[in-house]
This record gives sequence, structure tokens and C-alpha cells, in this order.
Amino acid sequence: MNRFPPWKYLLIGFMIAAALLYTLPNFFGEAPAVQISSNKTTVKVDTALLTRVEEALKGAQIATTGIVLDLHGARLRFADADTQLKAKDLIEKSINPDAQNPAYVVALNLLSSSPNWLTAVHALPMYLGLDLRGGVHFLLQVDMQAAIVKRLEAFAGDMRTVLREKNLRHAGISREGQTLRLRFRDAATRDQASVVIADLLPVLTLTRRDDGQDQLIVATLKPEALKNEQDLAVKQNIVTLNRRVNQLGVAEPVIQQQGADRIVVQLPGVQDPAKAKDILGRTATLEVRLVDEEAMRSGSSFNVDVFPERKRDGSVSSVPVKKQVLVSGDQFVGATATFDNDQRPAVSVELNEAAGRIMRQATRENLRRLMAIIIIEKGKGEAISVATIQGEFGSRFQITGSFTPTETSDLSLLIRAGSLAAPMEIIEERTVGPSLGKENIEKGFNATRWGFVAIVLFMSAYYTLFGVFSSIALGVNLLFLVALLSLLQATLTLPGIAAIALTLGMAIDANVLINERIREEVRGGQSPQAAIAAGYERAWGTILDSNVTTLIAGLSLLIFGSGPVRGFAVVHCLGILTSIFSSVVVSRAIVNLAYGHRRKVARLAIGNTGWK
Repeated sequence: MNRFPPWKYLLIGFMIAAALLYTLPNFFGEAPAVQISSNKTTVKVDTALLTRVEEALKGAQIATTGIVLDLHGARLRFADADTQLKAKDLIEKSINPDAQNPAYVVALNLLSSSPNWLTAVHALPMYLGLDLRGGVHFLLQVDMQAAIVKRLEAFAGDMRTVLREKNLRHAGISREGQTLRLRFRDAATRDQASVVIADLLPVLTLTRRDDGQDQLIVATLKPEALKNEQDLAVKQNIVTLNRRVNQLGVAEPVIQQQGADRIVVQLPGVQDPAKAKDILGRTATLEVRLVDEEAMRSGSSFNVDVFPERKRDGSVSSVPVKKQVLVSGDQFVGATATFDNDQRPAVSVELNEAAGRIMRQATRENLRRLMAIIIIEKGKGEAISVATIQGEFGSRFQITGSFTPTETSDLSLLIRAGSLAAPMEIIEERTVGPSLGKENIEKGFNATRWGFVAIVLFMSAYYTLFGVFSSIALGVNLLFLVALLSLLQATLTLPGIAAIALTLGMAIDANVLINERIREEVRGGQSPQAAIAAGYERAWGTILDSNVTTLIAGLSLLIFGSGPVRGFAVVHCLGILTSIFSSVVVSRAIVNLAYGHRRKVARLAIGNTGWK
């Protein structure tokens, strides 16, 4: 009646062992480290760079305790903070000889000190939020006016192109605030232009006016289009910020919209706020220009712009391009890595309609000539692709060359990255020091620890041996919860610690129900073995109902909440699931081990009212 088959005990034992394994990394702490990442989209952090860094550190007799190279860059771990600071200065000088134009970002960071054998089985510590780990908090204000102006100017360019194609002469297109004003000499031409523009740009509201000598079309964005443009500006900025934060090596950044035009950025573990501000505020844009091949042959730089191009072998050459910009970054719709008809790696690019028309004309007139894609960051440009125009193309075309699949993937990412949709201003900046985060951790875990001790003392005193069983199950529940948070790489915040403490109280409630039910069965005349079986079976329905209703409330917080509320909800929901398993299955396994092998049980140690 009260015996589990051996496989159940083995399964529970395996789950406890696995939970212990995935909980262990949280006890090793973090070590000071230096993060190296690319400051330019055209340079990479690779093994060759890492070799240079290791040689520089070896020459200065600075030892590392571990090196990690991944897609986000390289991270070098050191024994203490003093060594970390010395290494940062040395690495900065060795890989960024031009301090005014650094190719790499060298930032302070923290890495887990878990041994390699734990990392090999993907046993990693849970992430800590800003309030526990320390770091920086920014509140950014998106300049919506600039976003709308930028969009209207793009519309103005589209209008000029289509009116020229339709041979509809106008007297000028100007922008005043958030409106575009098109002037015409006669009403007939104005009316024809109005129909053409309405078909091209249905997001605009067009109003016809008579302005004395000129006939006007006043174009404004429709309300729904205006809101859509604002939403897209915020979303594009968030995507761009996410890519930039990767350069700082932040494990679990928080980048989310707040209100209609604000973005919250939280970077736990960042020790250099100035570097973070520099990365977040960086601007980048793309330009497509024709290469001036005559200047390339003669070596002349007269009336051309010269940009460097990094070759695959690491060498750098100069590319003279014409001053006329054919297509700019905001006209790129998308770019994906693909293969051409000969199965060679290529990049498939898509432009908007206006840029497609410009590109079609430019390629028709410049067949077999070179075209360059230039990326400009912090006022400095670099050629990321120089290719020969093989044929006429418009909105969709492929870039081919001596690329590897990895290089085409990188190039497509660069083209998609573009620039911020609208400029942003930091309106709030807050730094949380590591010491304050450490203090929050100590206080939070002290509260959880003493709450756990108080529960154990009460349960042991009130339910005697069954109270001890319940306390062991409660400890297993805590172990499962921490292991799940670590396995899922969830972010633990101060509200999350509060949720852990709440979970302990809710988990023991299930054991209270079970123990009281067993007591009632004993009082009703049931034998001890029958009372144990009936107690667990009849308490199960009540336990399930109460936990499901609480889980519904937790899921509501998770779906509709944000920030600290979501952090609380994640731990709360996971805690409910682990508490159901530990309070019912684990505690039953312990009770079965204690009483199941006995043929006759005289009495149960479940408190003085339960003795028979």
C-alpha cells in the first residue's frame, strides 16, 4: 500500500542529484574579467587577435585564469580586480593603437568562476538582476519628431521620383513641420499628381489648396500611420540597442519600451558606465556609391571620398568612391545570406521602391563597373563590400564575390543593422554599485534562510517525525527551484528572492494539509498504513485546486506585468510547480521509506493528537 516500485525511488534520486548538479554553479561566485568585442562592424574578434593579446599579457607577466571566445567576442578572466585593471589598460593599448579611432571595445566584466566540468554539462549560474549584481540603468527618450521628419523627407524623395517618371512638373516640394507642401502652376497638373501620390503613398492624407499664384497639395500622415511610424521607430531602436549591448558582454540585459516614446536599458554587471553610454549612443548608417575607377588607377584623391577596405587576409586597401550617394541605409528593406545560381555564397538585398528606381538607372548606366557599400560610424567610413555590376537590377539584387557562408551572414547582418530610426537622449541615469547589490543578496538570502529555519522548527515541533519529513521535502523543493532557475538561465531579482520566500510558505501548506488529513484518518479509526494512503490521496484534490488558482494569478502577472513584477512572477510560477512535486511525491517517498517496509505499525509520529 505504502511502497513505491524501485524505479520511482531511482527517478526521484536522479532528479535530486541533477538538481544538486545544476544548483552548484551558484556557489562559486564570479571572477573579474575583461571583455573584448568589435567596435566596428568590419572587424572581428578572432583567434589571431586573441594570440596578440595573450602575447602582450605574457610579456607583461599578467596571468589569466581562463579565456572564452564566442560570437560576442573574447573574455579573459583574472584572479583579482587589480590584475583585471592592469590587463584592461595593457589590452587597450595593444589592440587600439589609435585611441581616437578604436577598432575594439575593451570593457570590464564579471564571469562565473564555475569549474570547467560544470560548464561542460551546461550547468551555469542563474543571472542576477541589476538590484543584486549592480550595474547601470538608463532611461532613453526617443525623438519622435526627428523620426517623423526623417520619414517625411523619404516620402518627399519618393514623390519627386514618381512625378519625374510621370512627367508631371511641379514648382517644388518643401516640408513645414509634419506636413509636406507640393506646389504646381496649374490645377490640372495638381489633380493628376494628387491621384499618382495617393496611389503611391496611401498613408498620407492629401488636401488640395489654392495659394494665389500656385496650386498646392498639402500632405500629412494619417493618425494610424503616424502611430505606426512612432511604434516602428521605438522597435527598431530596441533591436539596434540589443545588438550594441552584446559588445559589452552583458549576460541578461533588460531593454524594453516604457510608455509611447521611452526605452529602459538595464545592464547588470557593467562596471564602466561611460563605456556603456558611448556604445548605446553610437550611430551608424550605410551608403551605396559608385567606385571612381579612374581615381583608383591613378591614385588620385581629387573630388572623391576615399575609404579603407579590409581584405580577407587582414590587409587594408583604399577605395575611392564618387561623392554622390545612390542609396542610404534607411532605404534598405532587408538582407539575407543565400546562394547564387552557381551555389556560391551571396547576399540577397531588398530596397524600397524609390531606391529601387534609382538603383535600376545607376546600374543600367554603369555595367561592368565597381559599386561599393560604405558603412559610416562615428563620422568614419569603411567599405564593407566592393563588387562589379554584372547587370541591371532594381529593388532586389544579390551581392556576390569571394565570400564564405559566414561572411555573407555577417554582411547581411551589417546591412540590416542600419542606424537608429530616431535619435535618443539619456534623460535618467542610475548606477547600482556591486557593494549595494551584494548587500541586497545577503539581506534577501538571510530572510529566506531564517524563514526556512522557522518553518522547520515549527513543523518539527508540531508534527514531530512527519514534520521532519515535510521539512526535508521543503528543502528538496528549494533545491529544485534554484536548479530550474539556473537551467533556464532566468534572471533573479530582489522581488524574485521575495517570491522564493513566499514559495516556501506556500509549499509547506500542502504538507500541512496532508499531515492534518492523516491525523483525521487516524482519529476516525483507520490503521496507520491506511491513514497514510488515505491522507495523501484525499488531500491531493485540495492541493491541486489551491495551486492551480494561485498559478493562474502568477501567469497573469507574467503575461501582463513588466520589470520587477515579471521577475517575481517567473519565480512564483516555477515555485508552484516544484512545490506540488516535492510536497506530494518527494514527501510520500520519504514516508514510504520510513513506514512502508513495516508489516505492522503501532502508531504514527505525527504529533500528540495522532498517537494511537
